[in-house]
Amino acid sequence: MKNKIISLLFVLGIMFWNTGCELDVAPADAINTSSLLNTSDGLLNATNGSYALFKDNIEFGGYVDQNNNYLRQYFQMSDFASDDITCAQVTEDPLFYSFTLTHSPNQANSRFFWYVSYKIISSANTILDLTKDAGNFDAANSQLVGENYFLRAFTTFNLLRFYAQPYSINPEAPGVILRESASEEAKKARSTVKEGYNFVISDLKKAVSLMNASRGPQYASKEAAYALLSRVYMYMEDHPNTIAYADSVINSNRYQLETSEGFKTYFPKAASSTETIFLIAFTSTDNKGKFGSIASMIYSDGNSGWGEEFASQSIRDEMAPHPEDSRWAYIDTLSDGSGGVEQKNGIETFYISKFSYQDGDPNLSSPVMFRLAEIYLNRAEAYAKSGDADNALADVDMIRTNRGLENALYNGVLPGGSTALDVVLKERRLELAFEGHRSLDVYRNKRTMDRSYWGYHLTGLVATDIDLTKKPVGYANELVEWTSPRIIYYIPVDEVLANPLCAQNP
Repeated sequence: MKNKIISLLFVLGIMFWNTGCELDVAPADAINTSSLLNTSDGLLNATNGSYALFKDNIEFGGYVDQNNNYLRQYFQMSDFASDDITCAQVTEDPLFYSFTLTHSPNQANSRFFWYVSYKIISSANTILDLTKDAGNFDAANSQLVGENYFLRAFTTFNLLRFYAQPYSINPEAPGVILRESASEEAKKARSTVKEGYNFVISDLKKAVSLMNASRGPQYASKEAAYALLSRVYMYMEDHPNTIAYADSVINSNRYQLETSEGFKTYFPKAASSTETIFLIAFTSTDNKGKFGSIASMIYSDGNSGWGEEFASQSIRDEMAPHPEDSRWAYIDTLSDGSGGVEQKNGIETFYISKFSYQDGDPNLSSPVMFRLAEIYLNRAEAYAKSGDADNALADVDMIRTNRGLENALYNGVLPGGSTALDVVLKERRLELAFEGHRSLDVYRNKRTMDRSYWGYHLTGLVATDIDLTKKPVGYANELVEWTSPRIIYYIPVDEVLANPLCAQNP
């Protein structure tokens, strides 16, 4: 085994040297491979190192940038490109390119996300390669191996979401590079979207077979793998499997929806909530503060962050009919002191607090990756697309009952002019707002993103150019069709230059 580890480390060194900027930090930064299987806690420490990469500020391009961490880029690249958040001013932060959809291969947030994603995958691969022929494990170590399959699947799937067309649009389109081993050739072509999804599903099924000793919601579990399988099959529009894996989570009886009152304080205490399936755990030691936290761009208590991005007029209009909805608890109105709403560049200031106030700190949170409400909504979407409106509406009503809307249930009756899918997608938007779902929910369902409200997503526009009381008309990125090439990001320049087999997105 010792000779195997030494040989693998040599191969890894050559691989990372050959890939240039794509993978220029050796996995030893996260894993002490020499003790992986030779000490009682080697596998545990190595696996925990993989989790740390989701929140650490790691070196990229020769220096450490406080704004560079996986989760900050994840939420920027998903939500800031949607119609749920509006940009209140021009900024030098690369998040601006996500808002305006003016993507480029050299885009800093996308480049870092690609880089750190493959670093996480490399960490998982190193562990999986070294444990592949190690014989039988006890329950604790079997759990840890399963967690690494989950982490590889989760990270690969998110790459597919950002850099490849949705499966429902074209499963044969170029996907991403599938890294199946730490010792494989560095220069490798992109697999198809379908091949990528099959790879993710295979990993998750292996994870399910291995994970039977849950370590808490801050680590992967069998139910977290079921949750991701439900999400993956939903993206594939495989309705029976979406329902089946959603049932596996729901029927495990390990989770409960927060009540309408409990939901108002759910996110600050997500780690102890029975609704949480999997989150990335932060402590006060991990706090990124004003420079680098997720909250810093979308919330401020006056001094805690920049607070330059707000809940959009679009989502507030959707929520407006029901002020009793407990989901309003995470939209914080900044008063102008005269009974109105403070405006910045003609945009009303509605801060977002889903990533604030863990332990009372405005910049601290443990971002939730999977929770029970999403699983009900995954199942509801599959029911709706299967023609089962009654069950779809029942799942939606399960959410609404627990969000203070007991007097606004559907009770099996569709609103006039709406389909069951319309109802489900609207509820997904309200329930999962700012959690990284909205853009893909629109495009994978072949719908148009309507961003017809004032904000700096309208490229080249300034506040004096339009009547702020009306919807803007005819500006770039106002309406984004699912057929637009800009619904996905370019493959970062680092990868394309270092790996000539990797084709660029159009």
